[in-house]
Amino acid sequence: MIRFAHVSVTYDGASAPSLSGLDLTVPEGELVLLVGPSGVGKSTLLNAVSGLVPHFTGGTLRGRVTVDGRDTRDHPPRELADLVGTVGQDPRAHFVTDTVEDELAYGMESLGLAPAVMRRRVEETLDLLGLAELRDRPIATLSGGQQQRVAIGSVLTPHPKVLVLDEPTSALDPSAAEDVLAVLQRLVHDLGTTVLMAEHRLERVVQYADRVLLLPDGVLGTPADIMAVSPVHPPVVALGRLAGWTPLPLSVRDARRAAGPLRERLAGREPGAAASPDQGPRPEARASNAGRAENPAPPALEARGSGGGAPGTDREPGAPAAGLLPRPGPRSSNAGRAENPAPPALEARGSGGGAPGFGKGRGGGLPLFRRRTRTRPAPGTPDAPLVHIDRLAVRRGRVEALRQVSLQVTAGETVALMGRNGAGKSTLLGTLVGMIAPTSGAVRVAGLTPGATDPRTLIRQVGLVPQEPRDLLYADTVAAECAAADADAGAAPGSCRALVSELLPGVADDTHPRDLSEGQRLALALSVVLTARPPLLLLDEPTRGLDYAAKARLVARLRALAAEGHAIVLATHDVELAAELAHRVVILAGGEVVADGPTAEVVVSSPAFSPQVAKVLAPRPWLTVEQVEAAL
Repeated sequence: MIRFAHVSVTYDGASAPSLSGLDLTVPEGELVLLVGPSGVGKSTLLNAVSGLVPHFTGGTLRGRVTVDGRDTRDHPPRELADLVGTVGQDPRAHFVTDTVEDELAYGMESLGLAPAVMRRRVEETLDLLGLAELRDRPIATLSGGQQQRVAIGSVLTPHPKVLVLDEPTSALDPSAAEDVLAVLQRLVHDLGTTVLMAEHRLERVVQYADRVLLLPDGVLGTPADIMAVSPVHPPVVALGRLAGWTPLPLSVRDARRAAGPLRERLAGREPGAAASPDQGPRPEARASNAGRAENPAPPALEARGSGGGAPGTDREPGAPAAGLLPRPGPRSSNAGRAENPAPPALEARGSGGGAPGFGKGRGGGLPLFRRRTRTRPAPGTPDAPLVHIDRLAVRRGRVEALRQVSLQVTAGETVALMGRNGAGKSTLLGTLVGMIAPTSGAVRVAGLTPGATDPRTLIRQVGLVPQEPRDLLYADTVAAECAAADADAGAAPGSCRALVSELLPGVADDTHPRDLSEGQRLALALSVVLTARPPLLLLDEPTRGLDYAAKARLVARLRALAAEGHAIVLATHDVELAAELAHRVVILAGGEVVADGPTAEVVVSSPAFSPQVAKVLAPRPWLTVEQVEAAL
């Protein structure tokens, strides 16, 4: 079905090819998983199949890529649309229409399918992907995970022979990811669809793959053979390697069958804390049930976009884009959005005027949440909670995004917010930076009410990395972005660049942020915010696009910050990250807190949010391979 004949791709200005000498054949009706570290060319390979390389991205393509006999050099993407369906890393770049149902129908309309066929396929796809209740919703009001499901559905309805999917489950909660992967497996088995998929969360997908392609080596083989040698592998494979299991397990079920001797070896031993020993003792988790404090609702803040907020973030209907603070003036696009005046104007970073903490964004003036202070605040003290939320409620239109949420976070504590897509996680983070006004209840950060506090004061206490990292990046090179971050934070020159090198080595100084992979952009955005070392750090899906090695480096950095007294609150669907990093897990459902407790207690009792090691060694509360290795 797909043939790569000695394919190499070199982008303009690049010192080395992104792909080199790739020669392989993908048979019809197979699911092929692309694995490898961030930045090794997985997205480039997928774009070569869809014709985006070189017709859209530029660069030089050597060799031949043929899809069902069509040479992609001679057929641009529009001439492959009936054959290849593509979903990229950013669902926002995929959408053409305004509502869910229209988006699902658009591809079929472009191909001239009969209305009766279109109606039937739309209904089928709505049911398959659990989108029926969202059919009339504006896409801009959906959470990031909901948008990702719509993007996948929009390429399923035309029934292409080939599906090209780049990180298709990165924004999905565990249950939604399983539903999407089950649909893909059904298409492969029942209809003979060929699927090429790049995914970093291998614990979700490797058991579904027929073959695995390891990059940059270009080795294609069975999942078992590739996982035996791959430098990136899921926790269940790492556990199998540690225990010496042969063959290596690819699924929890396989691992449980082999885990009897390992359970015996671990009998009588207790796992250590989820955090590493140098992280220090776990702060006490305290739920706030104190009397409700008076907290007038702050003015709604202007945000980019119109009609319901910037798409691509895991937020609830009508919520502004998480992590973005408004920028006043005519360049802010907020027609029909802001019901109340914006907060006081602050000087824009690098603009010579305006508002501190807000930088100029490329392409329409994206507002940015960036610090502008020469003094680093000290982390919070354990004497009083750094975050105090009391009976918080947020209503967005007809939807109650949050209902009677009470929560406290102390200095040095790491809290993971988990729950299905649209549960209220990003809305909760938005209230902590004053971007979303509470309908009722109280929110205080370091003794301040976020929505009623001058942003110049608030940003000395809290930093937010939004779900979409490009919203924080506007300079023309990585070096310029890092230099600006150092100046904003009052940090020593090179501080931000050192963080980038630590999280993701090999990124050149002169690289434009738009040319980075999704994981590389995230590492850069994380470095920009971490440079300021705020007492409270908020992270919205911080591992999206990161490979296992980069995630391990991020975990080490965050553990060090927590040990120094910084509080960390992260909204994530990455159960493995929560197991490794969080002292405490808070699960949201329908805007309400349904579970709040120590990580081991919460995740081990939850089939949806348990890490792989916990499932294999249940009912004992082992969470990570690191814990098992230390015990042995």
